[in-house]
Amino acid sequence: MNTPHMFRGSPVLLLLLLLLSGVRIDGYRPVIIVHGIFDGPKQFKTMSLYITKVHPGTEVSVIDLYDNLASLRPLWNQVQDFRKAFDSIMQKAPDGVHLLCFSQGGLICRALLSMTPHHNVHTFVSLSSPQAGQYGDTDYLWIFPCLKKTVFRICYNTMGHNLSICDYWNDPHHRSCYLRNNNFLPILNGERPHIDMKAWRENFLRIKKLVLIGGPDDGVITPWQSSQFGFYDSNEKIIEMRKQEFYKRDTFGLKALEDRGDVAVCVHSGVKHVQWHSNYTVFTSCIEKWLT
Repeated sequence: MNTPHMFRGSPVLLLLLLLLSGVRIDGYRPVIIVHGIFDGPKQFKTMSLYITKVHPGTEVSVIDLYDNLASLRPLWNQVQDFRKAFDSIMQKAPDGVHLLCFSQGGLICRALLSMTPHHNVHTFVSLSSPQAGQYGDTDYLWIFPCLKKTVFRICYNTMGHNLSICDYWNDPHHRSCYLRNNNFLPILNGERPHIDMKAWRENFLRIKKLVLIGGPDDGVITPWQSSQFGFYDSNEKIIEMRKQEFYKRDTFGLKALEDRGDVAVCVHSGVKHVQWHSNYTVFTSCIEKWLT
């Protein structure tokens, strides 16, 4: 007696193939958005619409914390509160979530990923974020009545510990002061050793993909290559990601992530800083495919 054969187009066969291939059959993973400095959820209405247009049914959450001027508060304080909201959303998504984080928000998200054991973030999209720090005269420096060459006098002392922008101010001419007195970025990068480095590295490496987006016409992130972990040396010459000490020493997992083939870089010209989250070309070419 012959056993029945599954025929082409069988729903059972299709379901089996989907399960074996790891394809999700219950929709798209939720997307968590973290805004940047001096903005809030309303700036991400367009981005949210883009996501739900191409991936119908996607749950998009723009965390409504530290909006506008409140975004100037110290980053470690912000990270604690963003983590509560992040955990709440993540716990309701057993298949994982995506993080899309803009500007200063990209640093908050990297801290969240480093400090959260057993997180289930699939893709971390860092959208024009100063991942290697900020050093430059931009419109965002109106809070300082001085030029970039003297901002370190404010940032690398007690007063600066109360301003978020000082948490990633990286003056290449005052490296020792940065390492000694900046209490956020050197710790996050593993440039200043701490007891949680190994655990933070393991936590960060739980992500499946890191997407780094930026471009030369940003006008705010300085140098713009910081959005892809490049930065100035003491002569203000750009040192690209792979030549940075934190990459070569793999202090927080960046090199390991790239060795796995899980770092994607997307560069776009002609995009101003405030346009990244509303530029449809940036969305379709750099973001869309990663949010499945």
